[in-house]
Amino acid sequence: MQIILIEDDKRISDFILKGLEENGHFVTLCKSAEAFIDEYLQHSFDLIICDIMLPGMDGMQLVQTIRYKKIYTPILMLTALSSVQDKVSALDFGADDYMTKPFHFDELLSRINALTRRFQYAQKEEKSNVFLFGDISVDVQQHQVKVANEEVVLSPREFKLLNYLIENANKAVSRIQILNAVWGITFENHTNVVDVYISYLRNKIEKNRKYIFTIKGVGYMLKTEE
Repeated sequence: MQIILIEDDKRISDFILKGLEENGHFVTLCKSAEAFIDEYLQHSFDLIICDIMLPGMDGMQLVQTIRYKKIYTPILMLTALSSVQDKVSALDFGADDYMTKPFHFDELLSRINALTRRFQYAQKEEKSNVFLFGDISVDVQQHQVKVANEEVVLSPREFKLLNYLIENANKAVSRIQILNAVWGITFENHTNVVDVYISYLRNKIEKNRKYIFTIKGVGYMLKTEE
């Protein structure tokens, strides 16, 4: 595993470096938050271990900066600050775990392994939230839709409608069912809003082929062919 350690205390950093490398990890040491930012832009890492009390930008500010830049690498805070408020602040700012000094090295290894497992599981879950139907790709997490690998911009309501149709692909769904699922309306009330939004959606996703079919007397069906 590629780990980056941000620690300015040589005694502690030497101890962690030695232990992690003996356990088969590759470790890069940075002695300040600024050095980390420069290093991270050049390489990617599987885990960040960060002290709070650092020269210049402190660890709390660094965690905020990391998350602001949409870097989602797991972060383990390792610090002498042990108050409940310090822990809460670190976790609220974006850290994934928090250990206080002094610590047992075996516990550090266990925390690293647990963080890695959680991150890998989260990645698998995120991948499982990408749905494919024909040449349509819907990423639920990123709220992104692509048709034939070209991004299509949908409004929140159009996105919810497409998602509902994909969940019920190859099944006829009535206008009332769509109203209930997409708008939260439980009766039709003489509205044509479903037909209007179906038309919007067709114009955006039916670039190369027809997907949304009208089922006479019922409603609509999402399928890949007549």
